[in-house]
Amino acid sequence: ELPVTVSVEVEPSFVAIGVYHLAVGMNNRAWFYALGENNVKKLKDVEYLGTVASMHLNSEYASALFEGKVQLHMIESEGLNAQEERETRLFPADDDKYRILCHALTSDFLIYGTDTGVIHYFYIEDWQYVNEYRHPVSVRKIFPDPNGTRLAFIDDKSDGFVYCPVNDRLYEIPNFSPTIKGILWENWPMDKGVFVAFDDDKVYTYVFHKNAIQGSKIILAGGTEVPFSHKPLLLYNGELTCQTQSGKTNNFYLSTHRFLGNLKDLGPNELTEMLTQTLMLKRFSEAWEVCKLLNDQSGWNELAKACLHHMEVDFAIRVYRTCGNAGMVMSLEKIKGIEDHNLLAGHLAMFTNDFNLAQDLYLASSCPVAALEMRKDLLHWDSALQLAKRLAPDQIPFLSKEYAMQLEFTGDYVNALAHYEKGITGNNKEHDEACLAGVAQMSIRMGDIRRGVNQAIKHPSRLLKRDCGAILESMKQFSEAAQLYEKGQYYDKAASVYIRCKNWAKVGELLPHVSSPKIHLQYAKAKEADGRYKEAVIAYEHAKQWDSVIRLYLDHLNNPEKAVSIVRETQSLDGAKMVARFFLQLGDYGSAIQFLVMSKCNHEAFTLAQQHNKMEIYADIISSESATNEDYQSIALYFEGEKKHFQAGKFFLLCGQYGRALTHFMKSPSTEDNLAIEMAIETVGQAKDEALTNQLIDYLMGESDGMPKDAKYLFRLYMALKQYREAARTAIIIAREEQRSGNYRNAHDVLLSMCSELKTQKIKIPSEMATNLMILHSYILVKTHVKRGDHLKGARMLIRVANNISKFPSHIVPILTSAVIECHRAGLKNSAFSFAAMLMRPEYRNKIDLKYKKRIEAVVRHPDTTEVEEPSTACPYCAFLLPECELLCPSCKNTLPYCIATGRHMVREDWTACPHCHFPALYSEFKNMLQTENTCPMCSERIDIVQLKKINDCTQYLKPEDEE
Repeated sequence: ELPVTVSVEVEPSFVAIGVYHLAVGMNNRAWFYALGENNVKKLKDVEYLGTVASMHLNSEYASALFEGKVQLHMIESEGLNAQEERETRLFPADDDKYRILCHALTSDFLIYGTDTGVIHYFYIEDWQYVNEYRHPVSVRKIFPDPNGTRLAFIDDKSDGFVYCPVNDRLYEIPNFSPTIKGILWENWPMDKGVFVAFDDDKVYTYVFHKNAIQGSKIILAGGTEVPFSHKPLLLYNGELTCQTQSGKTNNFYLSTHRFLGNLKDLGPNELTEMLTQTLMLKRFSEAWEVCKLLNDQSGWNELAKACLHHMEVDFAIRVYRTCGNAGMVMSLEKIKGIEDHNLLAGHLAMFTNDFNLAQDLYLASSCPVAALEMRKDLLHWDSALQLAKRLAPDQIPFLSKEYAMQLEFTGDYVNALAHYEKGITGNNKEHDEACLAGVAQMSIRMGDIRRGVNQAIKHPSRLLKRDCGAILESMKQFSEAAQLYEKGQYYDKAASVYIRCKNWAKVGELLPHVSSPKIHLQYAKAKEADGRYKEAVIAYEHAKQWDSVIRLYLDHLNNPEKAVSIVRETQSLDGAKMVARFFLQLGDYGSAIQFLVMSKCNHEAFTLAQQHNKMEIYADIISSESATNEDYQSIALYFEGEKKHFQAGKFFLLCGQYGRALTHFMKSPSTEDNLAIEMAIETVGQAKDEALTNQLIDYLMGESDGMPKDAKYLFRLYMALKQYREAARTAIIIAREEQRSGNYRNAHDVLLSMCSELKTQKIKIPSEMATNLMILHSYILVKTHVKRGDHLKGARMLIRVANNISKFPSHIVPILTSAVIECHRAGLKNSAFSFAAMLMRPEYRNKIDLKYKKRIEAVVRHPDTTEVEEPSTACPYCAFLLPECELLCPSCKNTLPYCIATGRHMVREDWTACPHCHFPALYSEFKNMLQTENTCPMCSERIDIVQLKKINDCTQYLKPEDEE
């Protein structure tokens, strides 16, 4: 607003301004003006009883100080009689003998200070005194805040104070300069506690902290230089309005309020200074903005601490939530509703780690027990005990126990014992046991061993006995320690301590309960030293010291059998050496060699075997052990020198020298021929060397010595070399030889094993091999069918065999004879006739068994060409109907898979396979056969009928042969 000019009658020596009025005056006279919105109107002039020193106005009244008196009167008198006594009043009353030195007028009060040091509050509304304060010296100047609830004053000693009439409390202003001319209170309504004191050069900013947890106090926030000849008039939100020499006004901000400017461009150091200023002035919203700009955890922590300090709980919660300190948020949320000021302050003091202040505040609050709870939580047992005496005597025993435990921990055993004794209640079993345990331990530590031990023995706790035993052991009181360990059933520890006392009798008593091998070992050594070997052996066994057990059995107890069994069981190397030495002394070189090998002393064993001609024993032992190639080579060379070719070959093979091994196997004498050839085949199989293979093949063919070897060896060689096609050719030759000799089952098994191997290797089975196997299998099936009384199936198989009779040269006549008889039985008269006619040939006629000769001749003489027609079933490839025993389909030209149970061709709908050799069979027929037989007719493996599974999809068995 623009300034208003008022023209006055005189040049005033004093001026006063109120809400609506202006007063000017000189000497004992004053003129009053009403300040309207647009104009200034002179109201009246007043004469006083003396020269006016100073004047103050409020909205209705004026107060003037002259000659030690103050006159209070209305500015605009209403002229009503009822109000006359309220229009004016002179202070002090006539009978009061003091002089007034200063006065002030607020909207409600006239306040004045006297030369006797009394400050009077006169309440205008009730027109009476409401408060007075007596100061030790006279009051020179007073400065109330806008409400009059706080009053700053300067006394005769130039000291400054703030007085609060509400609670009649006085606070000294710190660092108060004696040159101070005046004080201005902050007029901004949001900042009530701030005021400045000024002299000619400087303005000092003070803050009155009312609601701090340490109590109310005033702090100096900072100073600001005042420009020359500026007189401060008004303070509003940190902005000071001054009058200059020329009479104009000038405004500037206090240095303590710099944060009110633009903060965006400031660096971290300036922002930290700003944060300190805002916290001093309790400007938390501004502090929040500074913290956001700083974005530093320490800044937020400072703000949170200041909020706690000033008991601003809600703001503190907001800050801690921003910091992410959930613990503090939860703690503050719990206490924020507390109305008791001291209790709330106590909690906040505790949160700021000022525990002594917290205790004082708690004790002054409505809940003094909180002080005790705090000391307990902090483990301040000494303070807690002092508090408990006054607040909760029933808690003393429990606190004593806790205090005793702390004292014990710090090594103050004397006081710990005293507190443990104080802690015994007599009615709380668990607590009392803990105290008695403490008494026992402290007594022992204090040297009262008898009391401590007795207490520990009486106590039910095993752990206490162990702990007391450990203390006694550390004090070298071994017998008492061992006694306690034993009582507590800590037998290992007890035995260990008894050993230290050399009390072997007690150790022996405890041994059955002791699990520690170390103790058994100590006991064993002691017993051995005493010559009590049986007890020593048992103790060594418990200690798992097998070498010592073996040594005692050999050297002192003369029980080598037991020593040997322990060596075999434990595989002890040193034990084996001892046993070997023992047998060497007895001259039992074989056993000595065996145990030397077991103890990995192969070189000594070899030398011994050489010296005493026991190399076979050594060789046997070494081949069953995991020995080195050098060991095998040295044996091989020995046998080579002795011309023992088979053994030499065996050990050359073991050390991987295949050429030398093969040479020795081929030189082996004929008595060992079979085994030697087997070993030669194994050698070539391992060597995978073509030259060696050819060498062995020449040997087997007889090219080296003119004596061909059995074909089965060649077959085994090809199998060992995984040359399956050559093996198959050899297998066919072997089978042919076996067939020629009449060993049909052997021939069948050779071909079957070859077929299985070729299937495994996914190699095509030669048709000659498959056909031969089928014919041999058909021959084997005859016996099975005839035995079961199924003559038709037997006859059909015999027809197939007879049609290939050249494959059975040594049994032509018996097979044809059987064919005639079985065909006749089965009603196949035409087939019987044709085979009988064949038997009548001159080369066979005389070989017919006399039993059957006449019947066969009758069949020929009276021919009957009737024949039971063979049923037809579908080809599994193309479904063409063909006779069931026919194995070549005339439609699709495929060789058909045959049933191993009947010899008929397979049909899709009735398919199964042997679970062992995987050859197919008709499910219904195979199942029927297994009712009486329990083996597969093809591979002779046992089959349980439940193992047989019907196969719905037989595609994998029907792949064309070139795909297999």
